Amino acid sequence: MARNRQTEAEVDSEGSDLSDSEGSDLSDSELQDAFSKGLLKPGLNAVEELEKQYVNNVVGLKQCLQDFKKNIEWVERLDMTNGPATDFVAKAEGKSVAQERSDIDPDDDFQREMYFYRQAQATVLNALPRLQRLKIATKRPDDYFAEMAKSDQQMQKIREKMMSKQISMEKSEKAKQLRALRKYGKKVQIEVIQKRQKEKKAMMTAVKKYQKGLSDKLEFLEGDKDSSEAKKEGGGRLAAGTAQQKKGINAKRKYRNEKFGFGGKKRGLKWNTRDSHNDVSSFRSKVAHSKSNSFGKGGKKNTNKRPGKKNRQKMKNRAR
Repeated sequence: MARNRQTEAEVDSEGSDLSDSEGSDLSDSELQDAFSKGLLKPGLNAVEELEKQYVNNVVGLKQCLQDFKKNIEWVERLDMTNGPATDFVAKAEGKSVAQERSDIDPDDDFQREMYFYRQAQATVLNALPRLQRLKIATKRPDDYFAEMAKSDQQMQKIREKMMSKQISMEKSEKAKQLRALRKYGKKVQIEVIQKRQKEKKAMMTAVKKYQKGLSDKLEFLEGDKDSSEAKKEGGGRLAAGTAQQKKGINAKRKYRNEKFGFGGKKRGLKWNTRDSHNDVSSFRSKVAHSKSNSFGKGGKKNTNKRPGKKNRQKMKNRAR
C-alpha cells in the first residue's frame, strides 16, 4: 500500500510538472512519451480559440486595384456604371429616386429582377449614343454569319438524332393507320358476312314458302339487286306494273310460265273421269297377269310370310 501511494504521488508530481510546463514548447517525441506513460489526462490540454481579426486595409486594396487596372480605351472595355432607368409609375406618384430604391425588397425576386432589368435599360440608353458618336455600328447586317457555338460534328449528331426521332414517329403513325385500317376492314368484312347470311336466310324462307305453296313468286331466283334499284322498285312499283302491262309479258316470265305452268289448282289432278275410265289403251295383259305379280290369282305365294300368333307360341314352347 505504501508503494502504490508512492507511485501515485510520483505520477501526480510528474503530471503537475507537465501542467506547469504547458506554456513551454514541448516536442512531439516528449508528448508521445508522456502519452505512452499515461501522464496525459483529459482536461490538461485546452485548445484556445482566438477571434478572427478582420483587417480593412484600404491602402492595400487600392494598390491591388491599381495593379489590375489597365489604361485602355473605353471601346475596348465597354464598361458602364449607372443606376436603373426612370420608373415613370413612381415618378407619376411623386416618389424620389431614394424613396423608390428604399421601397425595393431584396428578398422579393420580382422586384429584384425588375431592378436589374431597368438597370440594363439605362445602360443601353447611355451606351448607344456614345457608340454612335464613335461611329461604331450597333446593328447586325443582314448578311452577317456568326460562328456557331457548337461544332459541325456535334450539329451533325443532333441532326441525325432528330432524323431518327422523326422516322420513328412516322413509323409509329403509319403503324397506327395500319391498325385502324385493319379494324375497319374487319368491321366491313363482318358486315358483308352478316348481310350474306341475312340474304341467304331470306332466300331459304322464300324457297320454303314456294315449296309449300304459300307463295307463287320466283323473284328470289333473280339474285341480288342494288339497294338503289330496290328503292326505285319499291317507290315506283305501281308505275312499273302499269308499264309492264302495256309492254307485254317478259321473255323470261313467258318461258317459266311454259315450263312450270300458271299455278292454280294442283290437288285432284289424278282423279278418274268418264273419259279416263273408258280409256283402256294403256292396259297391258302381260303386266297385269304376270306370275311375279303377287296380287294375281296365279301369283306365287309369299315365302317370307310371318307365322300366326298361335304358331309362334308353339315354337316358343318347343324351344323350351
